[in-house]
Amino acid sequence: MDMRAGYPSISVVTPAHNEADNLPYVLPSVAEVATEVILVDGQSIDGTVAVAQHLLPRVKIVQQTGKGKGNALRCGIAACTGDIVVTMDADGSTNPNEILPFVEALLDGADVAKGSRFLGSGGSADITRLRRLGNHMLNGLVNRLFQTPFTDLCYGYIAFWRECLDFFDVDCDGFEVETQINLRARKANLKIVEVPSYEQPRRHGASHLRTFRDGWRVLRMIAHEWASGYSTIKTPGIHRAYRLAAVRGLAAAGVTWDQGSSDGVEQVRAM
Repeated sequence: MDMRAGYPSISVVTPAHNEADNLPYVLPSVAEVATEVILVDGQSIDGTVAVAQHLLPRVKIVQQTGKGKGNALRCGIAACTGDIVVTMDADGSTNPNEILPFVEALLDGADVAKGSRFLGSGGSADITRLRRLGNHMLNGLVNRLFQTPFTDLCYGYIAFWRECLDFFDVDCDGFEVETQINLRARKANLKIVEVPSYEQPRRHGASHLRTFRDGWRVLRMIAHEWASGYSTIKTPGIHRAYRLAAVRGLAAAGVTWDQGSSDGVEQVRAM
């Protein structure tokens, strides 16, 4: 990526367990945008690590310490050095070309930008009717309990300023990790926006998600976060000062910052 004056550095974290066949559809495009690419390997036996290093020699390989997507993201996030952290899947379902609309949403003042398949130009060619129904029901429960206008609770495309980790922890192990990040950001009084995202079908292999098992884990996470209450800390807008510096830096360098260049940002929904 061409790091222009004042532009934030971007760390992309992608968990991978036997995703060698899918990585060619993901890593080259991610490398065009990200300052740092972190692949968290979940003890793959199909050559995932070798393929990743061949496609992108500068990729940072992190070995997962436990099991589950949540554990993988925890390991990857801990290794990030960028100003912004982006989490996405390694199976080709999340489009790397959508990273910049997420980043622009953060530069526009958000602390967290979460993808939504059910907002504006978003959509999915992968989600089943049963998973859609479960997501809808869990999403409705969260909106009622936490007073949020979320349209998509269980989606792994998320971007946030790394400083946000000063105000909440990621400490779960499974597919409920997206729900945990969203709810803890909400409870920490961080500003969240949704960005339309289109989910592609998995390129190769079978999904590791199990509808009923993982749906139950999400429900338990919702109950736990509701019972544990809200943060009393009013989080400062560190990112807003950074955005001002970024825009001024670009202007000083003679670069025009086009706020309306992305359809995704124009359709962002503010919380």
